[in-house]
Amino acid sequence: MRHQIGTGYLLLGEVKSAVDCQPIGGARIEIWMTGPDGTYDDRWRATVFSRKDGRYFFVSHFPAPYGSRPPHIHLRVAAAGFAELFTQHYPVPGQGEAIFDLVLLPSQ
Repeated sequence: MRHQIGTGYLLLGEVKSAVDCQPIGGARIEIWMTGPDGTYDDRWRATVFSRKDGRYFFVSHFPAPYGSRPPHIHLRVAAAGFAELFTQHYPVPGQGEAIFDLVLLPSQ
C-alpha cells in the first residue's frame, strides 16, 4: 500500500455509489501505469484505500505513452457490496493534477 510512486502528477477523487452518490469508504483501489521509459513494471504499481468520506489520492510522474496508446493510468476498484470496476484515466498533457471520481454499481 502506497499513495506515491513518483512526483509531478496528482490524481484525486471520490469513490461513490451509483445508486445515491453516497461516499464509499474503505474501497481498495489498485493502480498501475507505465514508468517514465514507457514500460510496465511493479515499481509503477500502488494500492490505496478510500477514506471514510470516500476520497482518495495518488501521486506519480506523468505516465509515458505505451506503444501507440496515449498516456494512461489503470485503476481497479473493489468494495464490499459493489461490483468491481476496471477503468482508465487519461491525463491531459501539461496538467499536473486531475479529479477522477469512481462510481460503483451495487453487486447483484
